[in-house]
Amino acid sequence: MADFNQYTRWEHQMHDIKLPRWDDLPKFDLYMDQVTALINAVLGPLGVDTMTPAMINNYVKHKVILAPVKKKYQTMQLADILMISLLKPMFQTETVRSGIDQITAGDYPKQAYDNFIDRLEDRLHHLGESQTQPAAENLNEKLMQVAVDAVVARLQSEKLLTLIKRPLQKVEKTK
Repeated sequence: MADFNQYTRWEHQMHDIKLPRWDDLPKFDLYMDQVTALINAVLGPLGVDTMTPAMINNYVKHKVILAPVKKKYQTMQLADILMISLLKPMFQTETVRSGIDQITAGDYPKQAYDNFIDRLEDRLHHLGESQTQPAAENLNEKLMQVAVDAVVARLQSEKLLTLIKRPLQKVEKTK
């Protein structure tokens, strides 16, 4: 029961999550160490894996994100890295890039990013409540809705597995 209460507390913590919208991201270019610090600070409360310079360099190498200009990253790249960080545990990076390209083909990158973050925050703020989502009006909206659901389901399942593993480890030690 204590573990269930811990999970419920975690759900309530998710109700307070605030993720940056496009206009909240820095308006000046950032060096790699600043990028990783920003990304990790933003996503840390969600329990998302830490972003490393090697990971970002790999995304640049494989053209998942645009290369930095004079070793500096701009708002578009920051938004892409945030999205990739959230979606990469469930999808291959090429799939994430393709999804971002698909969504931004019908919408400006700023608007598409803000819509995704709005939907994600809304789902996190209502964890534990029965909530019906508005029906998607087109395939791009459905894609975004499914991606948000996947992120939230992953966060929930990782938290649950963490809480469930603790009692199992205690039982195994007593054997």
